[in-house]
Amino acid sequence: MSDLFDSGTPPEVSKAAPRPLADRLRPRSLGEVIGQAQLLGPEAPLGVMLGSGSLSSLVFWGPPGVGKTTIARLLADETDLHFVQISAIFTGVPDLKKVFEAARHRRSNGQGTLLFVDEIHRFNKAQQDGFLPHMEDGTILLVGATTENPSFELNAALLSRAQVLVLERLSLADLERLAQRAEQELGRSLPLDGPAREALLEMADGDGRALLNLVEQVAAWKTDAKLTSDALAKRLMKRAAKYDKSGDEHYNLISALHKSVRGSDPDAALYWLARMLTGGEDPRYLARRITRIAIEDIGLADPQAHTVCLNAWQTYERLGSPEGELALGQAVIYLALAPKSNAGYAGFKAAIRSAAATGSEPPPKHILNAPTGLMKEQGYGAGYAYDHDAEDGFSGQNYFPEAMERATLYDPVERGFERELKKRMAYFDKLRTRRG
Repeated sequence: MSDLFDSGTPPEVSKAAPRPLADRLRPRSLGEVIGQAQLLGPEAPLGVMLGSGSLSSLVFWGPPGVGKTTIARLLADETDLHFVQISAIFTGVPDLKKVFEAARHRRSNGQGTLLFVDEIHRFNKAQQDGFLPHMEDGTILLVGATTENPSFELNAALLSRAQVLVLERLSLADLERLAQRAEQELGRSLPLDGPAREALLEMADGDGRALLNLVEQVAAWKTDAKLTSDALAKRLMKRAAKYDKSGDEHYNLISALHKSVRGSDPDAALYWLARMLTGGEDPRYLARRITRIAIEDIGLADPQAHTVCLNAWQTYERLGSPEGELALGQAVIYLALAPKSNAGYAGFKAAIRSAAATGSEPPPKHILNAPTGLMKEQGYGAGYAYDHDAEDGFSGQNYFPEAMERATLYDPVERGFERELKKRMAYFDKLRTRRG
């Protein structure tokens, strides 16, 4: 039986046909892999598995161009498993059935199958469930690859049968090693001066495959002199930063913006705001999130903060991009430098919890209106003290349900305007205690 989707050079392609640099430099052993030492070292997860001869199903989670496919292929070589590669983008249920049938036939002949599934998160729930029985009976050893968070994109049942391993973007040192290996393969050095070489590595943005494509372009240029950074920039279009407005990168970057503001770092906050804007994020989404930050993390420590955000939002709506984005940037600076307090946020959540626990308790009768005679007879409004009649405008009466102990929900901090509010609360508590 023929093996569908097996990786390898198609028979119609001549061995003399030119091969991309990335293909020519594909590592032949795990020891040649650049980067991912946190997975491949002797005491790292894959190193331990291979050392003990107990490789389990895996899910590789990481950005593009960091070695997911290469490592999967080499794991098959290390364990004498037949390597089969499919992509969830191009594979349907009939195709999967053929893959599983071929793996069963192979197993009956004494050979196991390592099935590498690229973009595994693209499979729906039913398709993901289809892998389970074949993983459990040993027909396949599954290695999935995804750029999305497996916690959100993969079924719990599949995740319970596979270990998630995180692959990291390549460091500049890793990329430099890869560039040197490429120069050895090409038999010549890149025509770049030092700063231009650093710029080339940064353009790759942690993606080894992207770097090799850039190296291949630069190496093909006919030039006798070494190019500067400016000359390199003119000849190469800078790669677009990785940013998926609906994926992990969206949530990672908005979290970074939020936490930078909370941490009172205007420079970092501006950087993450700019990263999202240049990545194509909707400025209106950012305006909403900035306003949320003002409410949650600044609150009454600076009551003007949310007004600044609303004004920035309105300014953006009137000016549009790119001029209106400056208003959002100024709002971010204001929030980062404002005093911080989540006391109002915490107090509101505490009130919600308390209301849920005591939701059937009525207000005390003395603060209920009594528009009818019957209600007056029932004691509605009896004993109510009109605060404006008190000498200091404060009666000190109880306004919680009679069966409920008085609760302290709002605890202002000693920062910003809340310092003044804390003094006022202490003053009213003193009067309340005095009046019993």
